Amino acid sequence: MNTQTALDAEATGGTESTGTVAPAANLRIWQKLQKVPFGNWLFTRAVCFKVPYFRTVHPLIHELRPGLCRVSAPNRRGVHNHLGTYHAIASCNMAEIAAGVMVDATIPPTHRWIPMGMTVEYKSKSTTGVTSIARLDAIPEFGDEPMEVVVPVEVLDADGQVYVSAEITMYVSRKKSA
Repeated sequence: MNTQTALDAEATGGTESTGTVAPAANLRIWQKLQKVPFGNWLFTRAVCFKVPYFRTVHPLIHELRPGLCRVSAPNRRGVHNHLGTYHAIASCNMAEIAAGVMVDATIPPTHRWIPMGMTVEYKSKSTTGVTSIARLDAIPEFGDEPMEVVVPVEVLDADGQVYVSAEITMYVSRKKSA
């Protein structure tokens, strides 16, 4: 489903005559919070409340739409390794935040997801704040059959150089009926 179809579905009460569904609840919340001061901060805090480990990098979600999420985090002592650079696992945490929030905003509300695995390549070190970008160039059709979606994520330093790249495999399936 493309973004416009999803937005049209939301405007018509959740479904169109074609049977498409409204965007996921978290994407609707994000869209509403974009209209209020500190909306990005409020949304990010809610995500970190739901997934407490994300708080360790002090993230801030800047952009969210189906197929894209951009998150930043400051350079601070709590994310340093023994060399004083951005820690590898903190970088993985940034990749997982971007990928997870993006997938949650991309799949229909009838589906669920869970990470299955992550492949990471450490290209260089970073001594700055970082930004992670998860992007799907093509959004798959989500049906009844479970599927694996590989989410590419780039983690960039303050100069815009990719210092970590990751591919996170997400298992997406239809939610069980209650």
